[in-house]
Amino acid sequence: MSPTATPIAIVLAAGRGTRMGSDLPKVLSEAAGKPLVRWVLDALAAAGVEDRIVVVGYRAELIETALEGLPGVSFAIQHEQRGTGDAVAAARPLIERRIAGQGERRPVVVVCGDSPMLRPESVTGLLDRFRAGNAACLLGTALTTEPAGLGRIVRNAAGRFERIVEEKDATPDQRAIREVNMSTYVFDAADLLLALSRLGTSNAAGEYYLTDCPGLLQTEGRVVDAIPCLDPSETLSVNTPEQLAAVAAALARVRPDPREA
Repeated sequence: MSPTATPIAIVLAAGRGTRMGSDLPKVLSEAAGKPLVRWVLDALAAAGVEDRIVVVGYRAELIETALEGLPGVSFAIQHEQRGTGDAVAAARPLIERRIAGQGERRPVVVVCGDSPMLRPESVTGLLDRFRAGNAACLLGTALTTEPAGLGRIVRNAAGRFERIVEEKDATPDQRAIREVNMSTYVFDAADLLLALSRLGTSNAAGEYYLTDCPGLLQTEGRVVDAIPCLDPSETLSVNTPEQLAAVAAALARVRPDPREA
C-alpha cells in the first residue's frame, strides 16, 4: 500500500445509552477528565489516524459542540438507530468522496466511541498488518475470561476465522468461546462499502450488524482475518454508571491526567 493511502477512522457515537440514566449521549460521559469519545479520538490520533468521522445520532448537536474545532474530525448522522452496520453506512458518502478516483487500498478503522481503553498501539498494530497483507478486513480480538455480552469469534477446524456470533444469537457451545470481538476493525474502504451494500436484518434484533460484514466479504472470496492482539483491558466499555466508574478508575491508573498534559 502506498504511504499516501492515509487511514480513515469511523467512530460510532450515535446511541443514547439508556442504561446510563442520563439525557446526555453516552459518549459524552466523562471518565478521568475527558468524555469517553475524546479518549477514543485521542487514541486514534496517537496512532496516526487524523481523518476521523464521528457518527452521531441522539442529541447530535451536543457531541458536535463538544468536539468542535478538533482537527480532522467530521460528522455523519445516523437518523434512526438501526444497528451498527447502519451507523457505519451513515458515513458512506464521506468515505466515497475520500476514495473517489483512487486505485489504491485505503484502510478504514472502525471503533466504538464508548471504549475509552482503546490503545494507540492496538490500532497501529492492526494497520501494520493491513499494510503488510491483502486482507479486506482485519478484526482486533481479545482473549478474556469474562466474555459475557460480547460477540464470540468462531474459527474453523484449521483455526481460521469463520464468523462473529453475537451473544444473543449464540449457541451454548459458542457462548463458551473466550475469544471475543472488540468492535475494532480495519477494512479496505472499497470492500467495506461492498459489504455494507449486502447487509440484511436476519438476526434476533432485526438490525443491520456490522459484525456480518467480515462473513459477507469471505463469501465474496476476500481475505478476512481475526488477530488476537488487543489487551483484555480494552474490553472495558461503558453501558452503565457502574461500568463508567470502573473505566474511570482504570484510566486513572494507566493514562496520564489530561489536565496535566
